[in-house]
Amino acid sequence: MKIGVVKEIKAKENRVSVTPDGVKRLCQEGHVVLVETKAGDGSGFSGEQYQQAGADIVDTGKAWQVELVVKVKEPLPSEYQYLSQQMVFTFFHLAGVDPELTQVLLKNKVTAIAYETLEDECGRLPILAPMSAVAGNMATLMGSYYLARFNQGKGMQLGTVMGKKYGKVLVIGDGVVGRHAAHVASSMGAEVYIAGLSEEKGQQIIESELPGCFFVLSTPDNIACQTSDADLVVGAVLARGAKAPYVVTEAMIKNMIPGSVVVDVSIDQGGCIETSQPTTHAQPTFIKHGVIHYCVTNMPGAYPRTSTIALTEATMPYLLDLARYGLDFFKARRDLAKAINVHAGYITYSKVAEALGLNQQYKALEDLH
Repeated sequence: MKIGVVKEIKAKENRVSVTPDGVKRLCQEGHVVLVETKAGDGSGFSGEQYQQAGADIVDTGKAWQVELVVKVKEPLPSEYQYLSQQMVFTFFHLAGVDPELTQVLLKNKVTAIAYETLEDECGRLPILAPMSAVAGNMATLMGSYYLARFNQGKGMQLGTVMGKKYGKVLVIGDGVVGRHAAHVASSMGAEVYIAGLSEEKGQQIIESELPGCFFVLSTPDNIACQTSDADLVVGAVLARGAKAPYVVTEAMIKNMIPGSVVVDVSIDQGGCIETSQPTTHAQPTFIKHGVIHYCVTNMPGAYPRTSTIALTEATMPYLLDLARYGLDFFKARRDLAKAINVHAGYITYSKVAEALGLNQQYKALEDLH
């Protein structure tokens, strides 16, 4: 199979979808890999390293003229011209981005294979997980940074000073993002509350992973109570493939102390904080009702070396199978088939269709021939 590794063009996105080692594995199996010029520079991987791994270094157009394009983030408008019936394997987050992209994919009969909805046999999200871990670690670090007074924060340091804890952190969501964010906050010495939907699961997490933290059931009343005096709120709500629900309302934001910080990691899927709007690494924050909002849509791009290596480790088993056996291999497996969000001119992931109001353009994958 002919595979293209393209350069990411999203603002401050320095990840690349495949490391030179990953390219080497693909080439050893007889696949032709075309790597766009400077695709790996931001992650510290040179064109020479890719050539030594067996890839050809090509311009943008040629990198897209392949059977399978491998990316990190969703195609942007300037890339729409290259979309034409190929398979694209990347993070799409279609329910949370501009619906124009979905329409372009449908019109050009692109097969959109989304990292974030690919499941393993146990129902886990193996490609999303490592990037969620990076984002979770980063959420607390960014929140702590923007709490500094020179960033217009309230000036509360998250940490222990002479044996006393300072700073309250509320993490909403007990998945990979939430647990990593809570772990970092707890390690720093802050007072940490983690909100989830299951009391039993929450207590298990506290006992096994986050001793010293507190669990609260995620209800509107509890969230309103906990946000009112929180220094940092991390939104880590996941709705697989769908738009994230608002769990922090605008009224709750208004009730927070000025200079507090919210980090909405769910922003890729539309955000779980009502006042959130997508931001970039170039302009990462804005202030609403006196509260600093950090809502960067590609948080792991800030640490591209770590993220690229972790992402490649997660994607390679699936990328190799896709290259070896083609799309039919994915279609035949119920877990992998969930990664196919758009195919043959139809949306094939129902939650995307529902989120975008495009139910008339949905068709179950098994109904497409």
